[in-house]
Amino acid sequence: MPAIVACDAMKRLLTTLIAPLLIWGPLQGTGEKDAGAILRFIHRQGEKYRILTEVNEDVYINGAHSHASNILNKVAVDTLEAKDGAGHLACGFRMSESIRGRFNTFYLREDYESRFWRDAQGVFTIDPKYYMPVIRNVPRFPAGPVKPGDSWSGDAEEVHDLRRGYGIEKPFKFPVKVSYNYLRDEMKDGVPTAVLKVEYTTFHRVAYDRAPARPVPVKITGRSEQTYWWDPAAGMLHSYHEEFDYIFFLSNGGHVEYRGTADGVLLKSPVLDRDRVAVELEKNIKEKRIGDTAVRKDENGVTIVLENIQFPPNSPELTAPERGKMTRIAEILKRFPDRDFQITGHTARVGDEKTSQTLSEQRAMAVCDFLISRGAFKKTRAVTRGMGSREPAADNATEEGRKRNRRVEITILEN
Repeated sequence: MPAIVACDAMKRLLTTLIAPLLIWGPLQGTGEKDAGAILRFIHRQGEKYRILTEVNEDVYINGAHSHASNILNKVAVDTLEAKDGAGHLACGFRMSESIRGRFNTFYLREDYESRFWRDAQGVFTIDPKYYMPVIRNVPRFPAGPVKPGDSWSGDAEEVHDLRRGYGIEKPFKFPVKVSYNYLRDEMKDGVPTAVLKVEYTTFHRVAYDRAPARPVPVKITGRSEQTYWWDPAAGMLHSYHEEFDYIFFLSNGGHVEYRGTADGVLLKSPVLDRDRVAVELEKNIKEKRIGDTAVRKDENGVTIVLENIQFPPNSPELTAPERGKMTRIAEILKRFPDRDFQITGHTARVGDEKTSQTLSEQRAMAVCDFLISRGAFKKTRAVTRGMGSREPAADNATEEGRKRNRRVEITILEN
């Protein structure tokens, strides 16, 4: 496998490392100040929140700088059940990358679902089939109270998806030992927070039952140094910072290093009133005279469907009339500053599916980029994806059907 292919595959591997570290949910301390605080996870049935992490990393192949990456991780968490101090969590993990060049957007690269139980001290119970979260049993709190200056340690586990690029079909697992230090109490953006330092180093050798057919990791080394600001009053993470440096040694003698930083924040949004939002969108679209546009409610949220969207043949560039339409759409979307968005491109069946797929991706990015430029939402609030011609809305055999299939969908997400 070419070195750059190995690099991209391992970059996706490392990308999954960051966001799952934050799937910790509500944290709350109790007890007298002098005696310290009992730190426990507090799981509340029905509670939903999301975690946004932006990663900036430099990639080195065999010691030479290859490229820099800007990666966005979004995790949506839904507490399905709370029982005996434990929480049953359903999580969606979405990893996107900003592709340098024509468009200033994040494109969806990986999408995972996972369900697991986590007890009050942070220990997971999870089916081995799940690839996410990557880091498990972090943080793992001690049984007794802790106060600033106290330290403790706990066992944890990393799990990686090595199917793409390596052909390793099962989740790839290895243990890590994590150290914790309760540093201090601190005001953060006007909020009283407890500051925790979380650190671990990794050294893991990999043995294979038989010689791999392609280059695979045979040794993984690295470090992660993290700082968390917790809001004790809210029982939630306030913000997060990480510095990391990982090296993957391959079976072909090469190695790839990933060095960078990550910054994350926990966000909560009110429940999306789909009925009200759909009615409001339909009213706004009618008032602004935006044609070939419909609104639908679905499991992800509320979607604006822009049918018969016009691009020059085989091009992702918006025409002048479409830019005018998107400017009006942007004004509508500004009314939802606390929501995240997904922009999905679709094409009519023309030519081969690979061409349709690429075109749908580029057109989704073009629409997202234009909406960002008009202030509809921040870059980190939206991800794009392309579906090619795989999900037609109508019959491709007719021109009317093809018009409906040439569409872009803008979803206001529930979580």
